[in-house]
Amino acid sequence: MPTLFYAFGMRFFFYSNEHEPIHVHVRNADGEAKFSVKALRCIDNKGLKNKDVKLARALIKENKELIINAWHTHFSK
Repeated sequence: MPTLFYAFGMRFFFYSNEHEPIHVHVRNADGEAKFSVKALRCIDNKGLKNKDVKLARALIKENKELIINAWHTHFSK
């Protein structure tokens, strides 16, 4: 599971067997959510509080290029 970055107690990562479309998982002590990156939205949420979903979405938007580049680097191997 490649970790992209940590911020505000949240871990942003991919699973090693991912599939298109490009998405990222976010986990904290409360749970985990999955976000599509290009059409920035929460696809699935299992426990993250609304304020954490909003914060994660803002951080994904801010780091969109990093996430997309990491996706292509990891999954082109």
